[in-house]
Amino acid sequence: METKTLVELYDERPLENVLGVEIFHPELVIYVCPEGTTPSNAKAQLHQYFLHRGIQTRIRFVHVNIYDTQAILRVFRSILPEYPDAVLDITGGTDAVLFAAGLACAEEQIPVVTYSRIRNRFYSIQHAQSVHGVPCDISLSVEDCFLMAGGSMRKGRVDNSILFRYMDDYDPFFSVFLKYRGQWDRIVSYIQRISPARDDGSYSLDIRGDYTVKGEHGAKLTAPEEALRDLEKIRMICELQIVPDERVSFCFRDSQIRAWLRDVGSVLELYVYKACLDSGLFHDVRTSAVVDWNGDDRNHPVSNELDVMCTRGITPVFISCKTCAIRTEALNELAILRDRFGGEMAQAAIVTAEIAGASARNRAAELNIRVIDLNDLQGGHLGSCIQRFMKNNQSEFPDSEPIR
Repeated sequence: METKTLVELYDERPLENVLGVEIFHPELVIYVCPEGTTPSNAKAQLHQYFLHRGIQTRIRFVHVNIYDTQAILRVFRSILPEYPDAVLDITGGTDAVLFAAGLACAEEQIPVVTYSRIRNRFYSIQHAQSVHGVPCDISLSVEDCFLMAGGSMRKGRVDNSILFRYMDDYDPFFSVFLKYRGQWDRIVSYIQRISPARDDGSYSLDIRGDYTVKGEHGAKLTAPEEALRDLEKIRMICELQIVPDERVSFCFRDSQIRAWLRDVGSVLELYVYKACLDSGLFHDVRTSAVVDWNGDDRNHPVSNELDVMCTRGITPVFISCKTCAIRTEALNELAILRDRFGGEMAQAAIVTAEIAGASARNRAAELNIRVIDLNDLQGGHLGSCIQRFMKNNQSEFPDSEPIR
């Protein structure tokens, strides 16, 4: 159905505001917005999002008092005759606005459509049979999800464009981590102490250090000999020489390996990243995805980092990775990010390299967050956990092919 004008009921959930435009590509979209609750820069944010997505549409905002049904009805009565070709999408919006929209549509008999999350299709409510059952075959990227909600994607700790070069390293690296899981913090701390950056920020890949170094709070750290030998076997370091009680020397394979061996959490994040790629379920997979909540507002930056984030069609998946036990704060933060930048369609999971306790699982269940713990990781079940997680949370996938 050709749609020149689309009337949308503005919603706090970002996806509901853009789906109709993505499907129908109208020349004009009119958002009916509650007074006092719509962000002042909402129009600019939507314009930026549509520009990013290659959609050319004009945007008009109309504000209403959601507690005055007659006032809302008058707004619809003024809009609809002005745009006789309008189609109303009632996917989003508050109950009060939706009620008034229904009264106005009954008077004007204009086409009305809505989106079904369960079936991932648009359906006609009245006079729109040509779009009845039209599939929502959109594939969003991680960056799309941030832009949709008024944020932006910033550069993280990892350059995702080079990660394909290391695909053969992630599984062996994780195997070494599992072998030394209880000592991993000390192993990474030792590597950090003997491979510091210079005062000007530069560093060397050739490392020479003492066999015993001072750790935090004056604690002594001795060279993790077996772990270093295992890291050499998987070619993350080379030219390893250990003189017990005296010195250690080796060479990092490259600067990226150096960064990963100096960061406690990278090994689990990379393993989860690869598992998401290997699942074949997702259209976009990112690790160290940094979202700036305020978009391009450089004066008020507020950012968070997602350890791993994926998208399947229009469904974003937020994954937190923890080498330590799950804390309530981590679950709350993950839920906030999911709700803010994903809405009701979004899913969330937390992966921990510890055994998840009952309290953590109960809190995760309250927040609708899937828990994947050490038992799953040691059993090699991460991939199947991701498969089940997505199968249980999505009934229909778009027809476009995910990345392989």
